[in-house]
Amino acid sequence: MRRREFITLLGGAAAAWPLAARAQQSVKSWRIGFLAGGARPVSLESSVYSGFLRGMREVGYVQGRDFTIEWRFAEGRIELLPDLAAELVRLNVDVIVLGTSAAVHPTKRATTTIPIVMATSNEPVANGYVVSLGRPGGNVTGLASSEQDTVPKRLELLAMVVPNLTRVGFPMNPEDSRHVSGLESAQAVAQRAGIVLVPMKMRNFEEVLNGFAALGGERVGALMFPSSPFFFSQRQRIAELALKARLPTMFLQREYVEAGGLMNYGEGLADFYRRSAFYVDKIFKGAKPADLPVEQPTRFFLVINRKTADTIGLSLPLQVLVGADEVIE
Repeated sequence: MRRREFITLLGGAAAAWPLAARAQQSVKSWRIGFLAGGARPVSLESSVYSGFLRGMREVGYVQGRDFTIEWRFAEGRIELLPDLAAELVRLNVDVIVLGTSAAVHPTKRATTTIPIVMATSNEPVANGYVVSLGRPGGNVTGLASSEQDTVPKRLELLAMVVPNLTRVGFPMNPEDSRHVSGLESAQAVAQRAGIVLVPMKMRNFEEVLNGFAALGGERVGALMFPSSPFFFSQRQRIAELALKARLPTMFLQREYVEAGGLMNYGEGLADFYRRSAFYVDKIFKGAKPADLPVEQPTRFFLVINRKTADTIGLSLPLQVLVGADEVIE
């Protein structure tokens, strides 16, 4: 190669280097805020929250290159959610993903401009999170659970596994409007099934202990827990107390059954988190939350912990075992 040609080639390459560098720097790295109601897990990748990380990988994003996450955990204390939401807003994140329905109102109050994705929510229209499922309006969209829709099936399953069941305890936080409305609708269903639903105040772990201590006087034959950041953060200890009391328990998410609860019937929480990543991707590509319909589950899962059933001396009907999606031995 002639010297003049080499210099020309070198000069052209040198001119191209800054352009390439500028192009590389112009690729946006998104900042995601994730606000969860439960406790921070030891490992995010091995927790239920890994569903969101898996979903982001599925839609083509690499953590650390394409996005970073500001994780915030309320440790089961819903009173901390407003401050945590405000903190994410001050950080000027590009989108806020909510891992609990209890965080929707605090986050909506904190911002009307940052897109909010509900990784799970309870009765989003009735609770005023969105205008409608098809056209949410505002800056909120995401996924809705079917907690109230599954009440009849959860009560039916409890009646199938607990002989002569007439009274079911309903642990709740009376200061949580979602629990109050959930109790009302559940009581109507229970009454039609000939079951008395007994509300039990459990706002903190001291009240959980008191509630379990008072079970004998309430004469309940099983417990049916609503969704709650606090209950989720305390699922291991709640399962241990229920085992000690030899009491069947019904939950909404598989994670409770993994911790030692008897059974759950509902959506897969990790899959909800995974699906929320698809909303984040659409928003990053220019979609507005107001135009993204709220998604509802089409599949419910029945998971049973057979070891727990054996421990509390409960013989599970073959019909229930055969109908289970998973039996933990």
